[in-house]
Amino acid sequence: MQITPQETPVPKMHSYLLGAVAPRPIAFASTMDKEGNVNLSPFSFFNVFSANPPILIFSPARRGRDNTVKNTYENVLDVPEVVINVVSYAIVQQTSLASTEYPKGVNEFVKAGLTQIPSVKVKPPRVGESKISMECKVNDVISLGDGGAAGNLVICEVLLMHIDDSVLDVEGKIDPFKLDAVARMGGDWYCRANGDSLFRLPQPGMKLGIGIDQLPEAVRNSPVFSGADLALLAGVEQLPAVVQPGKLATDAATHQKAKEALVLGDVAGAWRILAG
Repeated sequence: MQITPQETPVPKMHSYLLGAVAPRPIAFASTMDKEGNVNLSPFSFFNVFSANPPILIFSPARRGRDNTVKNTYENVLDVPEVVINVVSYAIVQQTSLASTEYPKGVNEFVKAGLTQIPSVKVKPPRVGESKISMECKVNDVISLGDGGAAGNLVICEVLLMHIDDSVLDVEGKIDPFKLDAVARMGGDWYCRANGDSLFRLPQPGMKLGIGIDQLPEAVRNSPVFSGADLALLAGVEQLPAVVQPGKLATDAATHQKAKEALVLGDVAGAWRILAG
């Protein structure tokens, strides 16, 4: 199946994109117009793009059905400030309710039963129930088109970050299990970042793995090892001293034992099994 955007109806293209680029974090954005009316709305076209300066970008796209713009977009042009609130599972239902397209001037904090907390550096309030909120100034708003479903990039610089102590671990870092964040999938689907959905994968950092191309042929071409297995074996900076390339086990039974060691995260043990 191949999709050419120019030959695909916008609603269908929109559906494919949202189904493919997932999960997406949610920016629960609180904004304010010139008259002081507060708006609160979630956007899943959102991410962090810089740490110095700290920059977040989200996109309140034009409506696909009638090409109108959203209140959030109008507000950030009127008052170039926004609070980005992180959505945890505990408030996902209220977040969804706040996505209802109420008329301009209706306060979604009230409709969704969420608490307005005064911000310190910006005018829009933050969500009291959100475990993490970021007060931002809007540095720029970039229109990506004038047709229905066209995005509007709101480039925000974080001025102040609020983190509830309850989501911190003993080292003062954000604990993903305690945060219990929610992400957006395609259609009606969401993703909860907790439980078995979370797994740890140590990052290479400055460590230079030898790479799959440098694995001994008997290992690299084994029908037993998956690409993931080979990546684990190739993450070592050099072949272990016990390994003699010409004498590595080639039988499937030994490779299966090594694979079982890899499942347990024991890379050194897997290499010892292969070395015999």
